[in-house]
Amino acid sequence: MRERVVVKWGGGLITKKHEMKTVRTDVLDDLARQLEACLDAGVDVVLVHGAGSFGHLKAKAYRLAEGKVNDGNLPSEMTQEEAVADVRSDMLELNQHVMDALTKHDISAVSLSPHRWAKNTGKEFLGDLGVFDGAPTGIVVVTHGDVVECDPPMGFGILSGDDLVYRLATEVSGVKRLVFAMGGVEGVLSEPPTNENDEAKLITVLTRDHPFEGEHMTDMDVTGGIGLKVTRGFQVAEHGVSVHMVSGELDQRVKDACLGSTFRGTTLQP
Repeated sequence: MRERVVVKWGGGLITKKHEMKTVRTDVLDDLARQLEACLDAGVDVVLVHGAGSFGHLKAKAYRLAEGKVNDGNLPSEMTQEEAVADVRSDMLELNQHVMDALTKHDISAVSLSPHRWAKNTGKEFLGDLGVFDGAPTGIVVVTHGDVVECDPPMGFGILSGDDLVYRLATEVSGVKRLVFAMGGVEGVLSEPPTNENDEAKLITVLTRDHPFEGEHMTDMDVTGGIGLKVTRGFQVAEHGVSVHMVSGELDQRVKDACLGSTFRGTTLQP
């Protein structure tokens, strides 16, 4: 069996997070090129992508992460249920941009949107991962953060891409590495990013007791920001899977991390 890696393309990497439904096509193209190089090197890829400006802004406004709520202060343009349908539609639109980028590089891929196969939220969500496990060699299976059905009384909620990668990295056979491709930073930093001397702030090896700074955009992010990535990353590392956090914008760092080559970024050490 060929090696597998699980790769997470962050929503803030592939979209402009503060511009509604704006894709960074140049970044997508470069990430797809790096993914192609992984396949050519004999490593299969399971790909998860975030929502960015295609999901978080509207989900935050309508409190979709909390499920069905009684709140007269919600925007009046639509109901929560209509917002659920809207966000799902937006995510399918973003997912199509991802699939188009892969197709441009002749990568064979299939997309599995969670609202069609998963239920409930958190890392204990319900859903059959058999399709991911049984994917033929060279076929990239793609999924993403989404609004999914939940048991009452919630009714619906947001299944984070970080919870998806935890289950995929620990339950799909042959996975050796989990790579988070991030936007705006080189990895996990010891202090907030300022664009001045940020290189010196990079934590190359992160342990559980090491303090770090994570930019969590509370005005829009509904899935826990970098804190959830680190938490899920350490939980994955406990299963013997190497976990890395790298820039998705610089050099070929995503590819290098996926292939187990030398790279600049953060490695989690449980």
